[in-house]
Amino acid sequence: MGIHDNSFSRRRFLQAVSAGAAAIGAGAVTSAAGAAEACPWRAGIARCEITPAGPIWMGGYASRNHPSEGVLQPLWAKAMVLEDGGGSRAAFVSMDLIGIDRRMSEAVCRRALQKTGLSRDRIVLNCSHTHSGPVVAGVTPLVYDLDEQQQAAVAAYAQTLEDRLVAVIEAAAQDLRPARLFFGEGQCGFAINRRAQRIKPTPDAPSPPAPVDHGVPVLVVRGQDDRLRAALFGYACHNTTLSIYQINGDYAGFAQAALEERHPGAAALFMIGCGADCNPHPRGQVELARQHGQTLAAAVDDVLRGGLQPVSGPLKAGFEDVRLKLAAPPGKEELERRLQDKNVYQQRLARFLLEELAAGRSLPTSCACPVQVLRFGDGLLMAALGGEACVDYALRLRREFAGRRIWIASYCNDVFAYVPSERVLQEGGYEGGTAMMYFGLHGPFQPGIEQVLIDSVKRLAVRP
Repeated sequence: MGIHDNSFSRRRFLQAVSAGAAAIGAGAVTSAAGAAEACPWRAGIARCEITPAGPIWMGGYASRNHPSEGVLQPLWAKAMVLEDGGGSRAAFVSMDLIGIDRRMSEAVCRRALQKTGLSRDRIVLNCSHTHSGPVVAGVTPLVYDLDEQQQAAVAAYAQTLEDRLVAVIEAAAQDLRPARLFFGEGQCGFAINRRAQRIKPTPDAPSPPAPVDHGVPVLVVRGQDDRLRAALFGYACHNTTLSIYQINGDYAGFAQAALEERHPGAAALFMIGCGADCNPHPRGQVELARQHGQTLAAAVDDVLRGGLQPVSGPLKAGFEDVRLKLAAPPGKEELERRLQDKNVYQQRLARFLLEELAAGRSLPTSCACPVQVLRFGDGLLMAALGGEACVDYALRLRREFAGRRIWIASYCNDVFAYVPSERVLQEGGYEGGTAMMYFGLHGPFQPGIEQVLIDSVKRLAVRP
């Protein structure tokens, strides 16, 4: 069911989503004796299609010059709600989208709280960052120069999207059934560090660092009959294999589709990691996106076949906004000079900031980054970072929590800007600061950003 009708009855939609959830969870036994002992968790799964109904401007590439031309692959929002033996719950929502902003995530979580009782710290909203999906209102707002009709289409999509995200969370919460959880991690090798690609070594300079995180974390949900109900999996790589005008989920979309084809009745949910400075390799063709998806799906299947360990409770959650300090904002005269900059996006940023000043608003000296931590007993820790975090964060947190199973995700809750590590910030370049203009922010960030975020994760990891 795509986003075809803004007047679509919410009651009918919720019934349809719930029916889809029941199909996904088919085979789970909910009333056998001893269920609580055999299955210490309860899990609910639901999905809804979020493919735009018609042509819409596509998110991710500034070079696109016209709306979408059909659909290569449907886009989905999927929700998984987990509940431990003590009744503590959390929701994990995956979306085949470029991102969502703070306004969207706060609205969804506020409405979901009313419907399900799930508080803000217990809802993880992750976007796959596909560059072949629609523009989502509020994400990289200065990239797109849309006319009134195009803006109206984007605004209508955003409102319908919000409604459907709330409904899919509610449907998953209504689908709770006895379950067992397992965790494992595999490997996948098609991501490469794109910053290293852009910097060519010279006789006097060594090759630049090229860090990657090839880990494929997998959280498995099995029903009381041991049948696979869902697999939540991740990978730290941009979804930028394709730049075509057909709507699709890129490699992550193909990976989810492949897993669901191989495991009928199960749901595959993708949660992207800290891949802001990593691209798929090679890229540029539909067949390559399909190939990368198959490769990632095979890595998940390898985990499913062996190496899984049970996951126990209790399930605890923590959430906080941390302030990331920005460089000193430019003055009015400097912004007026930038109106003549050769870069059209610098012009747009200058115009936007001048409008802020004219409205009597001060330019920000920092911006908020959401940090969320979910703890599954003492065995598994999930850190969900906002923004587009570079791979150094995953590698650093793996070191900080050495000896403990940890999952590091990014693009969660608010895709507000690139989040460079200290190394990337010092090196500069696109992820280090120049991309800030697309998000409507002057930049770069001030030094110390990495430690602020690491400290937040460590603080939330021990909070009672």
